[in-house]
Formats: sequence, C-alpha cells, structure tokens
Amino acid sequence: MKEQYAVFIERFQKRLHEIFHSEHNINNLSLERGLPDEVWRGIMEQNPLSVAIPDQFGGRGANVRECLGILSAASYESLSLSLTFGINIALFLEPLAKYGHADIQQGIFDRFLKERAMGGLMITEPDFGSDALNMRTSYVESEAGFKLEGQKHWQGLTGMADFWIVAARKKNQAGDLARDVEFFVTDNSKAEQHIPVEEYFNNLGLYMIPYGLNKIDLNVPHTHKLQQYSTGIKMMLDILHRSRMQFPGMGMGFIQRMLDDSLAHCLKRKVGAQSLYHIDSVQYQLSRIQTAYTLCSGMCAWSSSVSGIEFDLATEGLEANAMKALVTDLMQESAQIAVQLSGSSGYKLDHVAGRGIVDSRPFQIFEGSNEMLYTQIAEIVVKQMKKAKESHIGTFLAGFEQTKRVLDRFKKHFDISLSATNLVQRQLVVFGKAIARLVCLQYVDHMVSKGFRTDLFEQAAKHVEMDVKALLSDFIDFNDAAPIVEYQEKSDWASFI
Repeated sequence: MKEQYAVFIERFQKRLHEIFHSEHNINNLSLERGLPDEVWRGIMEQNPLSVAIPDQFGGRGANVRECLGILSAASYESLSLSLTFGINIALFLEPLAKYGHADIQQGIFDRFLKERAMGGLMITEPDFGSDALNMRTSYVESEAGFKLEGQKHWQGLTGMADFWIVAARKKNQAGDLARDVEFFVTDNSKAEQHIPVEEYFNNLGLYMIPYGLNKIDLNVPHTHKLQQYSTGIKMMLDILHRSRMQFPGMGMGFIQRMLDDSLAHCLKRKVGAQSLYHIDSVQYQLSRIQTAYTLCSGMCAWSSSVSGIEFDLATEGLEANAMKALVTDLMQESAQIAVQLSGSSGYKLDHVAGRGIVDSRPFQIFEGSNEMLYTQIAEIVVKQMKKAKESHIGTFLAGFEQTKRVLDRFKKHFDISLSATNLVQRQLVVFGKAIARLVCLQYVDHMVSKGFRTDLFEQAAKHVEMDVKALLSDFIDFNDAAPIVEYQEKSDWASFI
C-alpha cells in the first residue's frame, strides 16, 4: 500500500534536515562542487523521485502536487538539490512517462526506484541556445535503430546522469536537416549509447550540479525514440511548458527560506533600543519577500491542477512563461533583499542568502531567458487583442480569462490603447512583466475563494499594483537609448580636467 503523502513528505523533510544540519553542514558542503556519496545515498534512500513515476510502474503516481512538494522541501534546504530533482522530474521522468515507448519504460523506472538512477535532457548546443530549433545534432535511421551525432552543452547533471533524453534533427541523404525535432532516450551504462564529457564548466553557482560539454556519437534502438502525438516541436513545447509550470515548486521552498531567515534575523537583531524589524524600510523589504511567497503559492496551487502529464501544454505558453519568468525574478529579488537585511554576514558563499543570489541567478536565464519569455507573453496578448479587434488594453484584459478576476483594481492603470505602430521589444518586455503579475495574482485570488489568507492577498495586490504602475509608465513613455559602439573617442574623463 502506498504511503500517505503527508507521511512521505514529512519523513523526507526531516531526513533532509538531519543530513544537512546534524550529520553534515550544508553551508560547508556548499563550498565544494558535488556532494559526497554518503550524502547522496542518504537523500536518495528516501526515493524522492518516485513522485514523478506513474502508479503502474511502481511510483507514487506522477501527481503534480507531490512533485512540487518534493521540489519545495528540497529548495528550502538547497536550491541546487531542488534543481537536481527538477531536472529529473520535469525533463526526464515526466517526458518518459508520457512519450516513452512501452518496451523501455518499466526497465528505466525500475532503475530510478531501485538503483537511485538519474536522468536529464539535452537540447542546448554551443551555437544554439534559445535558437534551439536550429540545433545541429542530427540522426540517421537504419534497420538497427538511430545513429546520433553532434554536441550538447550546459546540461545539468553532465557526467552524473545515468539516462538522457537527447534532441536531434533528421539528416537526409543530401546532408540537410529536417525542420522538426525528435527526442531519443540514451542509457549511459551501454557502450554504444554512452555520452562522454569533453569538458566540465566552472559554473558560478549551483556547485552541487555538474555542467559541461558533451559529445554525441551514439546508437540507440528504435524503441528509444519518444513517441510524439503530432510533431516533435509540439512535443518539445509540451515538455518545456510543463517544466516551466513546475518552476514554482523550486521557488517555493527557496523563497520561504529567504522569508523565514530574514524575519527571524530582523526580529532578533537590535539597532539601538529596537529590533531591526521595526525600521520602516525593513518592513517594506520583508513585505516584498512575503509577496513573492504569496504569488509563488498561487502558482504552485494553479500548476498542481493544470500541468499534469495528462494535459497537452504545447499551446499554454502564456501561463507557462508567466510562471517561470516571474517566479525566477522573485527568487532573485528575495535573495538580494535577504542579503541586504543580513548585512555583511550575508555576503558569504556559506550563508544561505549569499549563496542564494548566485544559485538563483541562472534560473532567470535557462529554459528561456526571462526577457524572451516576457516578450512572448506580450506578443500573445497583442495577437489576441488584434484577433478580437480590441485596441484598448483595459477593456481586453477585463474579459481575458487569465486576468479578468483581478483586473478591476488595476483598470485605471490599463486605460491605454495600442497604437497602429508596432511595439518595440523593450515595450513588449515591460508589458509582458505587467501581464505576468496579473496572471499570477489571479492564481492567488482563486486560492482566496477557497480560504487562503486575505491579508496576504491584499499585501501582494499592493506590491503588484506598485510594480504595474512603474512598468506601464515605462511602456507608455519608453526610453529609446541605444549603445554607442565606438564610444571611446572623446570620452576619456582625464582629458577634460
């Protein structure tokens, strides 16, 4: 009989705390790359990745709520550990459960459940990051299976994962590559499928996770190709959108840790006769982290009901991008505030907040840089406005499914009409940021209708309104400054003394 989730997650949280605070010191462990084998054993003995494996294969059911719970519990202690789980869950186990060939699923899932295996996803290449559709890694089909060749880099768990899902494009007889992208499962324990590491990178943060450059020159059987329902590109969008919708799980525990530690420090730290907490600007900063906690809570609740593998998320770019971009911005802001409130003691790699700045920073870059995602959000909304033949932003958002519950209190700020001229990208970015905040505040509003604290919602709404006003000011009266490439001529300050 499957263990009750409440018991499972409590046991996992308790064991993590023991490992990182009694048996070892997480702050000291975080100074070195990787983790000692005995630490990994202690963590993986709890079978945390079982949450992403369907019931029929012996797992806990691939329930999104449980997946986000594991990610949150891990990120409260270590963002690197949470990302390790996130890579395994969203970029390997869920795609395998949804698209994997029946002949290989049970064997691979058994390795995860019984041998503590790990898996990841290879898309990014040295010359193709966000431009993934132009990747050069290719495959050729034969009677025996598929031959893959190319290079991949910056994959989390490089040289550590036992399995990979590798993206490649079909090469025809003329040597040209097809437009569509296909995905293949590889097993590093088999010589013909092994992916060697050509170079390990000195990543700035996330020391627990190895990154590097991988050489792809391997052969896999026909059963190792993921079985898409339509095109490979739509399958890739479904996988990436599901992953982005589960970022809030990694953000949740991390933001709560920044909040808990900052509150405790400010209540304890004395400045003269009073605690740091009683300083007005400190209360403002603490309320910013608390708003991040509230918005992330809403994202987790909403994601739990809409991002399971039973759903096709290929067309859900607006909500997926809103969650990923906003929660990662909130993670970075929360870490910055926590360090500021901690003073000099926070400016250390062996301090959870200081470490949090460098560890949370890449979250704003990988799986789609936030500027790109905010641009896409704005483009989706503008496209739908044109389709509806509505030029007034406030009127459109009042009837837009993702914003209509909360738009009323922001209506005066969105009293803006789109001009006939195209928006420049810097306008699209700030517009996308404003839309993302409304979308995610609406997730919290859904929770309020089920009993979530109204004081937390009202506090978050104040901060969202403040942000939206500033963003829309930049949207309306945008700065068109551009860099001057040959700036060094007549610009040396010493010449003007």
